[in-house]
Amino acid sequence: MLSNRLKQDGIAPVFSVEDLHGRTIDLEAYRGRWLLLSFYRYASCPLCNLRVHEISKLSPQWARQGLDVVGVFQSPREKILNYLGRQEVAFTLLPDPQQKLYAVYQVRHSWAGFIKAWLMRLPEIYRSVIRKQFYPGTVEGGIHRIPADFLIDPAGRLAVAYYGKDIGDHLPVARIEAVLKAGLDAGHV
Repeated sequence: MLSNRLKQDGIAPVFSVEDLHGRTIDLEAYRGRWLLLSFYRYASCPLCNLRVHEISKLSPQWARQGLDVVGVFQSPREKILNYLGRQEVAFTLLPDPQQKLYAVYQVRHSWAGFIKAWLMRLPEIYRSVIRKQFYPGTVEGGIHRIPADFLIDPAGRLAVAYYGKDIGDHLPVARIEAVLKAGLDAGHV
């Protein structure tokens, strides 16, 4: 089952879907720029909201460097607006309640990854719930979804295909920035 996950240097699967505001988002429109395609869990997930908050702070700087960000949630539009609408999200969000993009990008569920996070990520859970007040709410699409991140180069190839190991595991920001810098230094605008 894990063998059919997407691999680095493969072509990113194309898609055309509506974003949170009803605009059509087409992967081909990002050709010529870098893209971080991030798959989250459900809209009220405290760890997901913490990651969105962190990436939103970096997104404007990344955009100036040629990196756009698109986040995918397994929640419907109204739940994303309810939970994430409290934040100023600085990147495009895609509701995918039928989880079609999750299937195309081979983003899976894991009970082991769910339990592991509760054992290993208590400081992050504390920071997201207590300090940032990202309270959990309704769950759409499965509580045990494991995040994934895909860093897509300007030619549409997967520079990084990162499948999380638990419900709070995303591609580290330092690695995103290192790959982007290396790509820009190599002339991959």
